[in-house]
Amino acid sequence: MDIMALIDKLEDLIARGKKVPLSSSVVISEQKLYEIIDQVRGTLPEELKQARWIVKERQEMLAEAEKEANRIIDEARQKAQAITSETEIVKLAEQKAVEIIEMARAKEREIRLGAEDYADEMLANLEVNLGKLLTAVQRGRDRLQGKMESKS
Repeated sequence: MDIMALIDKLEDLIARGKKVPLSSSVVISEQKLYEIIDQVRGTLPEELKQARWIVKERQEMLAEAEKEANRIIDEARQKAQAITSETEIVKLAEQKAVEIIEMARAKEREIRLGAEDYADEMLANLEVNLGKLLTAVQRGRDRLQGKMESKS
């Protein structure tokens, strides 16, 4: 019998008890009262075992839920860290790409200016040499014309 049925039995015993005139007291059988109390004592340990088992199960469930929650949180942190790392890697790669492009542009300017200076220098040398050649050609023509005039 469960504890609630025994409590109902106690209430019934009290309700069926004989009322003492001019008071709110009731006379009940002491023997029957002790019998019900003994049954309550016999029933309580079983119900206490069940209650303890339920509490233990609840604690185990809570511990398991907490363990699972911690695992999920750790997994989420790892994923967030991986995403953050990937984002940082992308940012570093973009920054490095910008640096490489800037270095390439600077090198291109340097090479272009060096090539222009070299071409200018070569053209200046060519101009000087052509000037000398032109002078030599002009002298040669002048001599030729001088000899031709002296023959005529």
